[in-house]
Amino acid sequence: MEEVQDRLLRALPDFLVLVVSLLGQTVGLVWLLGWRAAGANRRTKLAIVALGLVSLTSAVFAFLLRFDRVARHFPLWWPSWGRGLAITWALLSLCWLVGYPALWIWSRMRREHSPARRLFFKTAYTAVLAAPPAVVGYGVFIERHQLFLREQKLEFPDLPPDLDGLRLVQLSDIHLSPFLSRDEARRAVDMANETRAHLALVTGDLITTGRDPLDDCLDILAGLRTDAGVFGCMGNHEIYAGAEDHIEEEAARRGMRFLRLSSQPLRFGKATLNLAGIDYQRLSRPYLVGAEKLVMPGAFNVLLSHNPDVFPVAARQGFPLTIAGHTHGGQIRLEILNMDLNPGHYYTPFVDGLYRRGPAAIFVSRGIGTIAIPARIGAPPEVALLRLCRS
Repeated sequence: MEEVQDRLLRALPDFLVLVVSLLGQTVGLVWLLGWRAAGANRRTKLAIVALGLVSLTSAVFAFLLRFDRVARHFPLWWPSWGRGLAITWALLSLCWLVGYPALWIWSRMRREHSPARRLFFKTAYTAVLAAPPAVVGYGVFIERHQLFLREQKLEFPDLPPDLDGLRLVQLSDIHLSPFLSRDEARRAVDMANETRAHLALVTGDLITTGRDPLDDCLDILAGLRTDAGVFGCMGNHEIYAGAEDHIEEEAARRGMRFLRLSSQPLRFGKATLNLAGIDYQRLSRPYLVGAEKLVMPGAFNVLLSHNPDVFPVAARQGFPLTIAGHTHGGQIRLEILNMDLNPGHYYTPFVDGLYRRGPAAIFVSRGIGTIAIPARIGAPPEVALLRLCRS
């Protein structure tokens, strides 16, 4: 029963996109036939209907690719790029659906006519048509590939002196798949190695589906070089793919350790950094059950958790620092009128960067890869270098 509920929750975002897309495109089709094509000939109207049916059919097909029973009958890139293109088209059509009627209503609020007014609205209609594809195209072809190194200072008043200046490099949400190539993953590892960090952390979602090249991703991550080793935790996509045990075993064979409700004390001089890790915490269960036993008295305790919404519980259990990913920084986020339109805020207040609650802190990485749509807008991919400091 719990597995069925989990599958329904995973399919819910796609289902909502499908419903909104079908509704929006149907309204748009009716509007085109009833207004724009009022004086058109029969061939033009048939072309509009055919285009609308193709668009609606592709949206339904893309939703069906969400399920393994359908996706397994197609090459690997179909489920990823097929869904991605369909969702992108749905978003574009909704932008046009909202933009064009709004401009049409505005243009008829005042009846005076002038060459300047006609030119303004002609330009506005062109902008409404061109702006959404331009923004999405930037996200797909440019920002998605602009991998940054973000440096973040993490200050704690009670940090042991021998941990002051300790460097932790974090890679998260790699999603090695048709949306992210092996060369791009190697570039992230090379960037991480250039930081000469003391410790490397991988906070989940190595792949997107069970058909993605998981072993290739592990081989690439095995190239990480640090003084104290490479550690990680499991993300939700490892669980969806049923690959947790495989990752744990194969990572260990390559010299990496994934912490699954377990911890590893690491000595730096006279200080101990106790690194704990947990699997992805399902929304349907209480968070961090048993994790309090991983807290080591006298050590600086750090928790690796793929999803950041566990932070308040982790702080109460005695972890001064939580390191997470999962959100992709929203992946597609826009700032309009000082409002951060970020889809990550719908399921967690901890979306991107550093957050504090009392003496405890969490850092949430934007990650490297993408899901659903092969685009990043306002949330470029990153490798994060975290520096522990005494305040």
